[in-house]
Amino acid sequence: MPPAPGQADTRQQDTQQESPARQDPGDQDPEQQDPDHQDPDHQSPEQQDASASWRALGTLVHLVVTEPSCLPAARALLEADLAEVDLACSRFRPDSEILNLQASTQQVSPLLAEAIAVALRAAELTDGDVDPTVGAAMSAIGYDRDFQLISQNGPAARLTVRQVPGWREVRLAGRTLTMPAGVQLDLGATAKAWAADRSAARIHEQTGCGVLVSLGGDIAVAGPAPEGGWRIRVQDVTGAPDETPQGPYSLIAIRDGGLATSSTKARRWQRGGDVLHHILDPRTGLPAEPVWRTVSVAAGTCADANAASTAAVIRGRAALGWLAGLGLPARLVDATGVVFTVAGWPQDPAGETAGDSQPQDPQQSELVQK
Repeated sequence: MPPAPGQADTRQQDTQQESPARQDPGDQDPEQQDPDHQDPDHQSPEQQDASASWRALGTLVHLVVTEPSCLPAARALLEADLAEVDLACSRFRPDSEILNLQASTQQVSPLLAEAIAVALRAAELTDGDVDPTVGAAMSAIGYDRDFQLISQNGPAARLTVRQVPGWREVRLAGRTLTMPAGVQLDLGATAKAWAADRSAARIHEQTGCGVLVSLGGDIAVAGPAPEGGWRIRVQDVTGAPDETPQGPYSLIAIRDGGLATSSTKARRWQRGGDVLHHILDPRTGLPAEPVWRTVSVAAGTCADANAASTAAVIRGRAALGWLAGLGLPARLVDATGVVFTVAGWPQDPAGETAGDSQPQDPQQSELVQK
């Protein structure tokens, strides 16, 4: 996939001035404020659904089903799925499978093989912007434990430009994985989105109901959607769906596929005078320049949406033309608060601050090589 032009055609994008995001009292406490940027909105009286929320994988889990009778079984399935994903993919559990991989050729579990395959596909389709070999670089900047355990302020750290080993150094054939010495895998950029896709599909298959799974704002839906689609609020400052939104937001509806948001304003911490965040540029091993404070993308799967939104943060201004060229509906908010939309992301006719507009359904595409 060759790099896209630095700017999208102005006929394909709209800009608005968005007021700076308000500082939420819980902004630095992930137990009170989850670092997500979109919420399923289920206040419509026509939508007779049932939901549950809890924490897993270090983030907020939100499950919604179209038939209340399906909720207990759906929750049990999702809890079991997430427990398996955590044991296979967590960088922060000493007993996890990924943490115990060796620099050699080895057999891995079917679940970890699937997760690594998704990560390698994301790397290929983004020309290496989303690279699973950033594990050592992530630890070097201080993200070496569950985010809730990271001190939000600390002494100055020595930040060194380092090129990560590179995803092409990792070979996967079925369940046979080959890694050279020095490679530490980090599936944080893809695992939650893939897990949302996987669980949504499994829940629909086993219960027959429509389902929405949100893992830290990575949203996947499967099965029959409610009338009008799944309503989702996308914004900079996250709140519960039944709360009044803080600041400008976009209300959309999706019927299939997935939606993901990547942000340089969430999962961040300070070391000395440096503000660090969790989206690394694999070419430097350092946090990407915060050209965008949030990027939201709709795609055929949540995994594709998340790969595209993460790559867009890393690409900076060039992301506008890249996303437009791929036909992926996206909403990008730059560091000054200007909102850009490309490839048919729906616009609120009264501006994004209006809360009574009808949600619109972006036409989703797949992330493919061009």
